[in-house]
Amino acid sequence: MATQDELEFKLKAGKARVNTLKSQIASWSTKAKVKGVSAKAKKAMETRIAAAQKLLDAQAKQNTATQNEIYKVTGQYEKLLSGTDRDAYAAVSALFKSYGLESLAGRVYEYVKNGYSADTVSILLQDTKEYKERFAGNEERKKAGLPVLSAGEYLATEASYRQIMEQAGLPSGFYDQPSDFNKWIARNVSPSEIQTRVDLATQATILANPNYKKALNQMGISDSDLTAYFLDEKKALPYLQKSAATAAIGAQAIQNNLAFDQAYAEGLATSGITAEQAGQGYAQIAQEADTMGKLGSIYGSTYGQREAEEATFKGGAAAKKRSSLASKERAAFSGAAGGARAGFGQRGGAK
Repeated sequence: MATQDELEFKLKAGKARVNTLKSQIASWSTKAKVKGVSAKAKKAMETRIAAAQKLLDAQAKQNTATQNEIYKVTGQYEKLLSGTDRDAYAAVSALFKSYGLESLAGRVYEYVKNGYSADTVSILLQDTKEYKERFAGNEERKKAGLPVLSAGEYLATEASYRQIMEQAGLPSGFYDQPSDFNKWIARNVSPSEIQTRVDLATQATILANPNYKKALNQMGISDSDLTAYFLDEKKALPYLQKSAATAAIGAQAIQNNLAFDQAYAEGLATSGITAEQAGQGYAQIAQEADTMGKLGSIYGSTYGQREAEEATFKGGAAAKKRSSLASKERAAFSGAAGGARAGFGQRGGAK
């Protein structure tokens, strides 16, 4: 197919030839009307005029065809139609342009030119490769047995996703294109779930304190991958929520210069321990660590971070062990101001 520049050059040359032929016809017509011209000369000029007129008509027809080709190349299909056909083309092409499918304008023109109504054209276009790629999420929904979204519903869902991303301050180009949203739509991920995911991602990145990030890093999630991790459609929301809660508990341990055990923190998160409760608990554990460790050594026992965590967050045998160590200290040093008692008793004892 010729390019726009080639077609415009061809049209320009064609128009110049039309002007030349018109000038020739006008000149011969004038000469043929001069008095005294012989019948033979007049007939020769009339023959020339007829031949030139034939060439003129053919060139004008060719110019029209070239102009139409330019309209097609430049997408000005409405100039090739008239009346109800032009109205149908305008309506359908505007609709599909709103879908980001202006590339189908030529197909719309061909269908309208062949007599199809606007409604029929819209249905036919839904079977094109371009349409299926634009609404790829629907194709996956069909395979999964989920109801297909109308174009309006699909676009509204995309708009909701996009608004959530913008309000969260995510950078341009990050989850803001139709191709980014296809998988979410295919998996029937609602905007409300995406809002929750973005909140988790925001917590993990923009608003995260250094200790929270350290905890996530120890869980194998790098700084550069934080947002993408929480927006990954392959990860179920409960899993992401547990990861966020685990990191929040781990951050409290790190904040108090204690070890972060992912598996243990995950267990605490699953049992319902909040970041605030973890903060209070680990602060107490850090405060008592030296004293309780010394008491354990004195009385032939061990009392490390794990026992302290168990006693603080779960109670049970570990809590009894802590109380027992404190009781032995009080019994042995009753009324005294021993080093261990000074460290532990001034804080009000174990709880």
